[in-house]
Amino acid sequence: MTRFQTKTTGITQDDFADMVAEKVERALAHYDEAINGPTMVSVGKIAGSIASAVTLLSPKHQRAIDAIHADLPGLASKFVRALAAEAARRGEAGAIGTTTLAAQAETLAALPPPDDLESMLIEDWAGRVAGSTYLEENLRIARSTLHRWQRRGDVIALRKGGRKHVFPLAQFVDGRPVAGISEVLDLIGNPRLAWLWLTRPAAQLDGRIPIDLLRADQVEEVVAAARAPD
Repeated sequence: MTRFQTKTTGITQDDFADMVAEKVERALAHYDEAINGPTMVSVGKIAGSIASAVTLLSPKHQRAIDAIHADLPGLASKFVRALAAEAARRGEAGAIGTTTLAAQAETLAALPPPDDLESMLIEDWAGRVAGSTYLEENLRIARSTLHRWQRRGDVIALRKGGRKHVFPLAQFVDGRPVAGISEVLDLIGNPRLAWLWLTRPAAQLDGRIPIDLLRADQVEEVVAAARAPD
């Protein structure tokens, strides 16, 4: 019997982690209906694993954590950032085994950070992004034009927080979305998955990056590769 089992009258470490995970999932579902199922499961597992690990710390280390409770939110934020970066690194390196590129992208997309970190984490994997105000002031793209492109699927918009969207800057050339964006978005469907595919080396393109080819007007080659992303 482990020390954890003794302290909790028989409950195992894994059972305790599962119990915490279930409660966290319920809290997330109550807090924000927009959070998807896989995200709630992932966050629940993280919370359960951390809670379980803390119970196995020595009393000395537990007291050390108590002493820095005011710093815990900031430390947790750093942990989440590191976790998301590691997930992205493994996806890019193909460390998920035989998982398809689309599944790797979906795994990353299923890890949205808290609202106060979302913009930073979007840029971690999506590159430079901007809102409609920046695009209007710097690229001379009228809001009405941008919204029309978004409705028609001519531009990729990434949701930030609740209803706000940001737009990856690499998709624009001379104040317009590059040709081929709409075709790729139509084929892949999800904007996040589409942009992730566009900005990563593609085996079908001999390791070249699709968005770079679109910016060079090599539309047909990129669209053909997007039809078979595995």
